[in-house]
Amino acid sequence: MSAATRRHLVLVGLMGAGKTTVGRVCAERLARPFTDTDDVVVAAAGASVADIFAAEGEPGFRARERLAVADVCASPTPLVIACGGGAPLDPDNRRLLHEHGVVVWLEAPPRVLAARVAGSDDRPLLAGDAPGALERLHALREPAYAAVAHVRVDTDGCTPDDVATRVLEQYEAQRHADQRSVS
Repeated sequence: MSAATRRHLVLVGLMGAGKTTVGRVCAERLARPFTDTDDVVVAAAGASVADIFAAEGEPGFRARERLAVADVCASPTPLVIACGGGAPLDPDNRRLLHEHGVVVWLEAPPRVLAARVAGSDDRPLLAGDAPGALERLHALREPAYAAVAHVRVDTDGCTPDDVATRVLEQYEAQRHADQRSVS
């Protein structure tokens, strides 16, 4: 198996972009394990994301997230990985994700994302003003997503199945391009 064949499929984007939902569909279609870095953090900490933020603040959570990203990237089994929305902010995370996977940025306008996450109580960074928070997060994180992503997929107005189809098309195209550049 070539290195390009073993590459993980990595999904990045803001909360509400569909990383977990689309990731599960892609994993099923590829017959690969699915993992979410937030779930890895929660399992290692024995506490929810909200509890980690409350006890350790965002810096404590990000340190745990950095370990989770390194752990999933090191997997010898090709995975479908959904990254927490802030994971690409860390330069080491960006490097690992880009080196070990085909990174797909799931995009949608912040107003669409706000509607998707409305009523969610488990997103500490959205407390209070979700639409405003998502606008700010978009402005802050867009350069990091652009730096790490191999490709972008717009999720606005699409079903998870449609997005998964587009993601997998982009994933295969990128893997083929990588194989051509190696040979």
